[in-house]
Amino acid sequence: MIHAVLIFNTSGVPRLTKFYTPLRAESQPLLQKIFQLVSTRPASLCNFLDAPELQNLLGSKIGDEVRVVYRNYATLYFVFVVDGAESELGILDLIQVFVECLDRSFENVCELDLVFHFDDVHHILAQVIQGGLVLETNVDVIAQAVDEASLARKTSFLSANPLALGTGSGPRSSTLQTPLNWLTGKLGGIGAR
Repeated sequence: MIHAVLIFNTSGVPRLTKFYTPLRAESQPLLQKIFQLVSTRPASLCNFLDAPELQNLLGSKIGDEVRVVYRNYATLYFVFVVDGAESELGILDLIQVFVECLDRSFENVCELDLVFHFDDVHHILAQVIQGGLVLETNVDVIAQAVDEASLARKTSFLSANPLALGTGSGPRSSTLQTPLNWLTGKLGGIGAR
């Protein structure tokens, strides 16, 4: 089971924190400990490590084995906290899938994308993982679901917004007189010179 998905910048500031297991204590000591474990490891070592010291900070339902699997991309650390039932190489591949989905959505994802579009990042993560279990690993299927949700959100906004300037396709758009249509109708005779 996946217990947590975390993204840190190189200064240790968490940019995404998603926990699938209830915590025993405040999450701040846990986040600091995880970042300390990951950031101090040399690049020549593998990208996963056993972390029994995290056991007492996580919830009581966790077994004996807690592992931290991470990847460093430029200025971001993508960290997954998992139990012994998960394959470390499978989680490394899952991190790659998650980053590829973020890259497709934001065209070279960076820290600012995570800060200003946190809702989209959480939506992408929810397409990949829910309840600590992996749902989908196909990047094309995930990208299609994210695009469909984005289109539905835009369509909903346009049909519900009276200032959408007549571009909506909803049930109200054909009968609603927008300010631009009203002004064009009032000034219709003036522009005919």
